Amino acid sequence: MSEYQQSQIQPFLDYLRFERRYSRHTIISYENDLTQFFDYLITDFGGVEPARINAAMIRSWLASLKGDAMSAKTINRKISALKSFFKFQLREGKIAQSPMTTIVSPKVSKRLPMYVEAKDMDTLLQHVTFPDDWSGKTDRLIIQLFYATGMRLSELVGLKLDYVDVAQKQIKVLGKGNKERLIPVAPALLEAIKDYIQNRPTTAVDQPFVFVNEKGKQLNSRTVYASIRKYLSLVTTIEKKSPHVLRHSFATHLMNNGADLNAVKSLLGHSSLAATQVYTHNSVEKLKEIFRKAHPKA
Repeated sequence: MSEYQQSQIQPFLDYLRFERRYSRHTIISYENDLTQFFDYLITDFGGVEPARINAAMIRSWLASLKGDAMSAKTINRKISALKSFFKFQLREGKIAQSPMTTIVSPKVSKRLPMYVEAKDMDTLLQHVTFPDDWSGKTDRLIIQLFYATGMRLSELVGLKLDYVDVAQKQIKVLGKGNKERLIPVAPALLEAIKDYIQNRPTTAVDQPFVFVNEKGKQLNSRTVYASIRKYLSLVTTIEKKSPHVLRHSFATHLMNNGADLNAVKSLLGHSSLAATQVYTHNSVEKLKEIFRKAHPKA
């Protein structure tokens, strides 16, 4: 990051980190998007102070992204980063008006979330053999926990020992923006978690996180992602095989079995109902499939 970029972006990133308490992943995403934007300003305009940035400059940058065949979803994320950045500039009194007020986000075609069929999850958890070592025990438990709670990857690797409440049969999760939520856990899974914690490597004695590797170090996201992909490949042919697909599976199976939409919203930690409503489409598609197969006039 150049000195010019540093002076423009760093105060905003510090605000996200220390006041808004955003996750490291989110801050890196904002930093990358804003660095790319200010790179463009340097190249095309010689570097511009925030108060002199106008909507025409921003539209010009967005047009260049479209020319690079960047997806509408990615462009929308960058627009969101700019909106937050200029909102911060307004708050700090650096600008009188945000140049984002006339910027229109491109429409994103809605795709239904991919999920693993319930029968395939049953095959994975009931019939697939996991190695009888620490890695195998860890892989099995993280799959169980993802599917039983719908938690995000960052939430799972950041799960601490004192977040597991055995007495209340629930787990505390720190979600986006460090928002807390409580997720109920079935007794059988709770016993599996207790057993896992009690048998952790002796090198993990001072480790505050639940999930550790065989060396007693906190499990990292890349390792978890690779494990999920490996085991989902054994039971499903869907294109995406990731921890987030298990989150989608959790929500979709709840909706298919009649769960209340607001309850699913709370369990997932969504800030708005709109983010959860996408799962109703999957349940409607399921009903259509049942109708086509079962009705003689379908």
